[in-house]
Amino acid sequence: MTPAPLAARLRDPSGPLFFPVTAYGPGGSLDLDVYRAHVRQGVEAGAAAVFACCGTGEFHALLPEEFESCVRAAVEAADGRVPVVAGAGYGTALAVRYARLAAGAGADGLLAMPPYLVAAGQEGLLRHYREIAAATALPVVVYQRDNAVFTPETVVELARTDRVIGLKDGLGDLDLMQRVVSAVRTEAPGDFLYFNGLPTAEQTQLAYRALGITLYSSAVFCFAPEIALAFHRALESDDLPTAHRLLDGFYRPFVELRAQGRGYAVSLVKAGVRLRGLDVGEVRPPLHEPAEDHVKQLARLIERGHALLEEDA
Repeated sequence: MTPAPLAARLRDPSGPLFFPVTAYGPGGSLDLDVYRAHVRQGVEAGAAAVFACCGTGEFHALLPEEFESCVRAAVEAADGRVPVVAGAGYGTALAVRYARLAAGAGADGLLAMPPYLVAAGQEGLLRHYREIAAATALPVVVYQRDNAVFTPETVVELARTDRVIGLKDGLGDLDLMQRVVSAVRTEAPGDFLYFNGLPTAEQTQLAYRALGITLYSSAVFCFAPEIALAFHRALESDDLPTAHRLLDGFYRPFVELRAQGRGYAVSLVKAGVRLRGLDVGEVRPPLHEPAEDHVKQLARLIERGHALLEEDA
């Protein structure tokens, strides 16, 4: 798949962007059969794309060979029905290696995550992402968060870089994002894509839409695809009453529950997938499992979310 077709398929998604968790067996090793089932279920539920081995998929915890196996399994499970985008990160040399592993495993694109640990200047960050983009023929979405925060001028240069097709924002600075969008629109006009990549992005998506940013990641889709799809449809049809009902009754309480533990943006989501009946195992260290009471609260919240959908029907 060339960069243009991937960008076109992501631009107007038919459903949420799916970030599957990575499945582990009882001994902690990869369970690729369960992982394929998880990805397949998401695609069949209506995901518009699969982002494999990214933040929700515990990219940080995967060995290179495990990463390659997971990406290949995601590609097999998606079976060409939707594009598969794989994570790539750490320092430049390792990020390039992961990019090439993803390409060899059949991925359609890359989500380039922040470099490991260092706080680099804009010149170094630009060089880092350009080297990732040059490493394969895959289109690249750059992930802004933590120690990889860009000035509008740097994003203009990224937009001018071959194979860099978009920016995913996990920072949440709307003033900065407005200036980024304006700068790229003015100085590098084209079809550059923007994504809301905050945890539980639905909670902030109405604000991002006001900036013209309509794409967002959905971790909730992993364990409550019906709720995520209903919210996505409400946004696409400007059905604000439904969007507000889901925000007030499900998403805000979920965000408040997620805030009860460090790393819950991954471990609580994984617990939700298990509640749905698919045993994807526990998270790997340094993440930890959510408290038992928090899992019970999540179960009740999922029931409440589904009840809200019945009210709408």
